[in-house]
Amino acid sequence: MTGPVRVDVITLFPGIFESPLRESLLGRAIERGLLDVRVRDLRTHAHDRHRTTDDAPFGGGPGMVMKPEPIFEAVEALEGDGRRRVILLSPAGRRLDQRLVRELAEEPWLVLICGRYEGVDERVADGLGAEEVSIGDFVLSGGEIPALALIEAVSRLIPGVVGNEESLGPESFSGDGLDHPHYTRPSEFRGMRVPEVLLSGDHARIAEWRAAAAADKTRRNRPDLLDER
Repeated sequence: MTGPVRVDVITLFPGIFESPLRESLLGRAIERGLLDVRVRDLRTHAHDRHRTTDDAPFGGGPGMVMKPEPIFEAVEALEGDGRRRVILLSPAGRRLDQRLVRELAEEPWLVLICGRYEGVDERVADGLGAEEVSIGDFVLSGGEIPALALIEAVSRLIPGVVGNEESLGPESFSGDGLDHPHYTRPSEFRGMRVPEVLLSGDHARIAEWRAAAAADKTRRNRPDLLDER
């Protein structure tokens, strides 16, 4: 892959992205030209007097549904060459996991559509070939926070973004389960001591302890990961 990974975000609330895209890892990745994030205000593609982007659902029911016309226009107005992958952030989508993150990190251009209200007109997914992606089995007010989570997860796998790329190897979800517990100084805090093996300097024993501790933590916190093997 040559050049920065490009991400276009289509949202009703572009201000949500301002601070996160300036700070920490994301801010440095953008500043160094490794990541190119372009936030687009969906309302600029609504042409009535009130910049309407939602309407009542056919068939009745509570809430409002995001209209297809502004979203189609926003995506079709994007200029650029090459393949783009369109993603609709939605609680009804495929769950974002590290496997999907690795897949998305290989894409040169991502287009993220942030849903709102009761949902998005189904013709957006059908007509734009948008893949629905969810960050978990819960509901938020919109797709902006999920979009930021996706961007950060993907950015960490772009070469050069993380300073010590070796640290990516043993992280949670990089293998078959969670990462092992971590400790730092002081060796004793409020009566809680760091496991002696970590102070031993015996790297073989430390590796063995970490593997066992990671497996134990996975069994306790995420047994579903073991069921998926």
